[in-house]
Amino acid sequence: MRRQLLLVCGIALLSATSLSAQQSLLPKQFNDWKLASCVAKPVVPAIWKETGMRDYSTCKFSAGDKMVEIWAGRYHDPSSAFEVYTSQLRAGMVPTNLGQVAAFDKDGVLILEGSLVLASTANISKDDLGALVKAVEAGSEKGPLPPVRNYLPVAGRLLGSERYALGPQAMQTALAELGQTNMDGLVRAAGFSFGAEAMLARYSGPGKGSGVLLLLEYPTPQLAEQHIHHLDEVLPATAKQQGLNIVRKGSLLSMVLSPSSAEYAKSLREAVGYETQVTWNEPSQTLTDPPIASTMVKIFVGTGVFMVIAVVLGIAFGGVRVVTKIFFPGKVFDRANRMEILQLGLSGKRIDPSDFY
Repeated sequence: MRRQLLLVCGIALLSATSLSAQQSLLPKQFNDWKLASCVAKPVVPAIWKETGMRDYSTCKFSAGDKMVEIWAGRYHDPSSAFEVYTSQLRAGMVPTNLGQVAAFDKDGVLILEGSLVLASTANISKDDLGALVKAVEAGSEKGPLPPVRNYLPVAGRLLGSERYALGPQAMQTALAELGQTNMDGLVRAAGFSFGAEAMLARYSGPGKGSGVLLLLEYPTPQLAEQHIHHLDEVLPATAKQQGLNIVRKGSLLSMVLSPSSAEYAKSLREAVGYETQVTWNEPSQTLTDPPIASTMVKIFVGTGVFMVIAVVLGIAFGGVRVVTKIFFPGKVFDRANRMEILQLGLSGKRIDPSDFY
């Protein structure tokens, strides 16, 4: 009986621990929504393992007779979370102001907050979603999102087609979702082991053309230049025939896959919002040489001051001697008994020093 009781207690403890682990990312309640149940072992997409996923939860919340399913994942950093976020975008999803970035459609809402990604079904209000974000944001690691996402042109971009990749598996999946096949060589030569980041999106304009814009950003312009040659060697011959060219601007490579025309591909590449900036870090000073007129005035003033000082000191020195000789003749200066004069003896007359004064 005691063993059975211990077994039951152990199972209950394991169940409680499992439930606690699953709901660690999600709160027990936000606004009127209360936690109902969690999936013991949620299925995780294979490409998420490439992002360094740390936690994942899938739970159901209820509010009266309403039920909503929410999943949340915590990843290595905001860039990894952004990769997961873009992989879950659906065509036609419209951006909204929740978290750092968010998008929604009739089937659900997708939210990124720091290193966390949240998704829910559509039957939940924006106020409730805002309360959910506030409840989980303390467990997210805040940080800037990848700058390469801002380089995509806005005009003609199909909402929900954006994809970001930090690794070959994510890029391979993104290319397949955007209808680009036979690109295995391009994925291998992209250089993710060198710190490359990829951003893709589909473009289409009535009467203008269509294509998939691929941006590859590298840590340095030298790496970007090096990988141009690697990528050019592995591009399919059919892609080159369609007018696929790789253009480098600074550390960014851009190319248009399956363009409707070479002219449209060129216009799309030129619309990329990327500008290089060169910063010179050598220390400098703001002082400048004074005007020549000011310099000459200072020279004349300085010379005049020295001349006045010389005159004053000369008069003072000579005046003291004259006054002393008047009041104390032969006692301080020019005393005869102290004067010695060398005589050549050319005459018999002896020279008297007093004759000189």
